Amino acid sequence: MGVDLAVKIGKLKLKNPVMVSSGTFGCGQQYEELVDLKELGAIVTKTITLQKREGNKPPRIAETYAGMLNAIGLENEGLNYFCETTLKYLNSLKTPSIISVAGKDENDYCKLVKELDKLKVKAVELNISCPNVKSKKKYMFSQDAQATYKLVSRVRKLTKTTLIVKLSPNVTDIKEIAKAAEDAGAEAVSLVNTFLGIAIDVNSRKPKLGNITGGLSGPAIKPLALRMVYEAASVLKIPIIGQGGIMSPEDGLEFIIAGATAISIGTANFIEPQSAILIKNGIEKYLVKNKIKNIKLLRGTIKIS
Repeated sequence: MGVDLAVKIGKLKLKNPVMVSSGTFGCGQQYEELVDLKELGAIVTKTITLQKREGNKPPRIAETYAGMLNAIGLENEGLNYFCETTLKYLNSLKTPSIISVAGKDENDYCKLVKELDKLKVKAVELNISCPNVKSKKKYMFSQDAQATYKLVSRVRKLTKTTLIVKLSPNVTDIKEIAKAAEDAGAEAVSLVNTFLGIAIDVNSRKPKLGNITGGLSGPAIKPLALRMVYEAASVLKIPIIGQGGIMSPEDGLEFIIAGATAISIGTANFIEPQSAILIKNGIEKYLVKNKIKNIKLLRGTIKIS
């Protein structure tokens, strides 16, 4: 039996619901000899900023039980380099790309989106939830509903491209923040970014990361991320891209059953470069086995009673 894996995120059409997460797959070049990029639903690029960023001081990565802490700090070559080189590569691929952007303030986000809009990119992800970047604010945009609404509504006026907002799990009520993004004009939300954590070397009694704290990812966070997707799905009409510790087809299926339209694979890429494709194939086999003709029929089918 043939099954339909195609999904739609705003105006962006994906041949399957499995994409790769920002910061874990570069912009595709680093994996092209290991992975058939045509098999991916989409590539979410490494986050870009207006100016080149060196990132945080090392060490930047620390292993934890069932996961990892990272404090890369959005290291990237900046917008001009991205537009002059990387974007040409992405446009040559048959797999759609989602351009992840981050700024230190609203003006940065607006400038980034305006420039990308001129180049007619297919989709932009506003990364308003990176926990590893120092800011004058005591909180990230995604930790305040009003700040989220204000930023997204400003950016929404500057582009007609598909607008996705990546939210933080480091909040009290994910529903409130997600609804603010939707009300401001987001066409989808990505749930979730990493959880803020710390690791200490007991011999030196110093933090294992140069930034002291970092973002926790990997299978350790999956139940938490899954709960947030389930909660957000109860109040949103726009698609959710579920992410956080997805390591297997079963993990991915849980997110879809909880209400996600698509899923994004992150830390698993570091362990097995083929993870996204293996997960996509496993989801397809599940649909065939259970005689589900369309992936959309599985979304949000969690049975509570």
